[in-house]
Amino acid sequence: MKKYRPITPGTRRKAGIEYKKILTAGKPEKSLIGYLKKRAGRNYQGRITVRHQGGGHKRLYRIVDFKREKLDIPAKVKTIEYDPNRSAFIALVAYNDGGKRYILAPQELKVGDEIITSEKAPFKPGNRLPLKNIPVGMFVHDIELIPGQGGKIVHSAGSGAQVTAQEGDFTHLTLPSSEIRMVRGSCMATIGSLSNPEYVFTNLGKAGRMRWLGVRPRVRGTAMNPVDHPHGGGEGRTPIGLEGPKTPWGKQAFGVKTRKKKKYSDKFIIQRRKKKHKK
Repeated sequence: MKKYRPITPGTRRKAGIEYKKILTAGKPEKSLIGYLKKRAGRNYQGRITVRHQGGGHKRLYRIVDFKREKLDIPAKVKTIEYDPNRSAFIALVAYNDGGKRYILAPQELKVGDEIITSEKAPFKPGNRLPLKNIPVGMFVHDIELIPGQGGKIVHSAGSGAQVTAQEGDFTHLTLPSSEIRMVRGSCMATIGSLSNPEYVFTNLGKAGRMRWLGVRPRVRGTAMNPVDHPHGGGEGRTPIGLEGPKTPWGKQAFGVKTRKKKKYSDKFIIQRRKKKHKK
């Protein structure tokens, strides 16, 4: 992490990642970028369904290969790059058949390393193989939930799921959320935990950097009037006067279960994630 000298209010608590020591390329591969249209939290009707979104810096979308369908074809890592659309770094790999792809970069992956997607790939970071062939105790990321669908879970910086057991056709995984679930052994996963683990310690330092990320200001409910929020009103700083916090529309804010009661994948969950109690 890089700490900044407090020469301005914006650098007083600012802490960031030293990208120059990690990244090896400045501009993305032209053949693997696309335009990302901003919606500012609006749905197809033009109505705001997610508040506090808008503005932000322009971004080009990097087309990341989550399937990695090129079996048994080695690829060499050309660059480690920054991706403005995700917290982990990405790597540009060049296959022996001439193709180029972006993949999620795991920790310890360096320029010049060779990776491969194969049933019997070596157990080193960046290699992709079926879960049933991965030994117990190893960490994996970019995991499929349905064979051939492409990686769907464990994509964020520094995260990794641990293989805890092999039982019949299923592999037991302990996810970063502490949930333990079964995934079919024929599903593919990539060896290693994801890059940029220091991301959680980033301190933006000023409100303006949040605006560059496309996040608009939020107003506390207690600072509003009673007509605008259930927490509003009262003289000076007063408690909310309710049993628990509520949303602007009067619904319970914390501790509400949002998962469908009869979700099809419930049968694959062995142990639910542990609740985090607020201090």
